[in-house]
Amino acid sequence: MLTVYTDIHHRHDSRGEIFRGRLVPTFEMPRRADNVLARVKETRLGEVLAPEPFGMTPILKVHGAELVSFLESAWERWAKEQGDWDAIPGTWPAPCLRRVLPRRVSAQLGYYCFDSSTPITAGTWAAASAAVDVALTAQKRVAGGERAAFALCRPPGHHAARDYYGGYCYLNNAAIAAQAFRDQGAARVAVLDVDYHHGNGTQSIFYERADVFYFSLHGDPAEEYPYFLGYAEETGEGAGKGFNANYPMPAGTAWARYGEALADATRRIGAYGAEAIVISLGVDTFKADPISKFKLESEDYPKIGAMIAKLGRPTLFVMEGGYAVEQIGLNTVNLLAGFEGRG
Repeated sequence: MLTVYTDIHHRHDSRGEIFRGRLVPTFEMPRRADNVLARVKETRLGEVLAPEPFGMTPILKVHGAELVSFLESAWERWAKEQGDWDAIPGTWPAPCLRRVLPRRVSAQLGYYCFDSSTPITAGTWAAASAAVDVALTAQKRVAGGERAAFALCRPPGHHAARDYYGGYCYLNNAAIAAQAFRDQGAARVAVLDVDYHHGNGTQSIFYERADVFYFSLHGDPAEEYPYFLGYAEETGEGAGKGFNANYPMPAGTAWARYGEALADATRRIGAYGAEAIVISLGVDTFKADPISKFKLESEDYPKIGAMIAKLGRPTLFVMEGGYAVEQIGLNTVNLLAGFEGRG
């Protein structure tokens, strides 16, 4: 399987995040992608390509121009106002407050970002925009006839919505790729999100549309991040009614229950008639992940890949989460190898 990757992701290297009330070293670190790439090469999964540039047009088909402009300029403005430290919001427009855009970048952070774990650094925009190019380069190959490709994106993207960012995500790589499939003629696209955390950004982007069906298997948001989206009753609105499917599951979920949910999701993808599938590939469902609570084993990931492969559709894998850094390469490539019948 072809992999697309760029070293530009190293430019996004934050010094810390506020996690459950504490300032801690960031879980979303460059070594995550480095370890996946090393495993791709070690197992000879396939060719590794650098991305080609796609510019701003595909980004602006999914994200609002105001958010994109903010992300592009935030670090320079922050450094002038606050100095050389990661930019983390400290104030948010709660429901009782007016949602107006303040002048100061330190306040604008809370206008556009929904959490305190997604710092902006000097290299964040370069890395995030390069991750989009990674996803679109892999998507182009799949649209051109490849059975599947792997976009080794970093930073991840599925928590980023049209007009906000968060959850380590700045631009929604998977959503931008799904839109590209639509723009290039695929009548129906499915996004299958197997990350431990619900992809609230992807859901919100496509929630009123029937041409992109979003499926997510994730930790129950009553207990797990992102808390405020991802419930089973969220099935879409307007034209999108019935085209959003959430499978929230409790802490401790292991393969037996997870496999049942995945089987139902893949059955529904087949019935939908998707002409292309985008997989938001998170492996933070692993039992040793430090911020997640599912109990999948490394031996379970080839099963996920094999079940996706049975759909027989052109498939793009887009890297999302996974914070057990020493095992992230093993688990990611296990899933991809399972798709290829090598698991």
